[in-house]
Amino acid sequence: MCHQTYGSGTTYVWTSYLSEESPSWNQTIGASKAVLWPIGVGASGSEGVANTIKSSLNSIGYVELDYALTKDIPFGLVKNPTGNFIAPSLDSTQEAVGNAVALDSLPAGDKSWTKVSMLKAPGPQSYPIASFSYLILYREMSANPSLDQTKAKALVDFISWAITDGQKLAPNLGYVPLPARVVKGDQDTLRLLTFRGTPLYTGP
Repeated sequence: MCHQTYGSGTTYVWTSYLSEESPSWNQTIGASKAVLWPIGVGASGSEGVANTIKSSLNSIGYVELDYALTKDIPFGLVKNPTGNFIAPSLDSTQEAVGNAVALDSLPAGDKSWTKVSMLKAPGPQSYPIASFSYLILYREMSANPSLDQTKAKALVDFISWAITDGQKLAPNLGYVPLPARVVKGDQDTLRLLTFRGTPLYTGP
């Protein structure tokens, strides 16, 4: 088993899935960004894990979908809640994200997202191991001493582009574009960001 050697969001998603599927796993190892693996070798980051899997005969490990695709790593099918064995792909992940978002009421951007999960999302073609990637910012961006108002505005403008026009690049990078509902929620969140009380977002 090849795994990451330090705190990792990928590890958290994978071990959360294992904890939901296996009471024994949940009681002995659990879900965390860094767990005490009972066996195996570690590697630094997703790139390191992917390269170790690729170069190690008869190995098994876990990586994000984009690494499996770009590194041409063989992968296994996973049984979803409807009983179908689903291959990880952009389509099956998009199905999971769309179905999970359609059912759950997502919190506002300045509220807790700790209970948001796309694991075992409904739908016959949904891949059961999926997650958002998160970006965390100060609501009052002057709290970050490395930012002045110009840099803060540039960062907000970049995020605005990334969640709209930038989403067109997602599939070629091995990521699923955000559903429209999530984009709107992100735009609502950007409206909350200020620099010394001055709003920074000028998008729709």
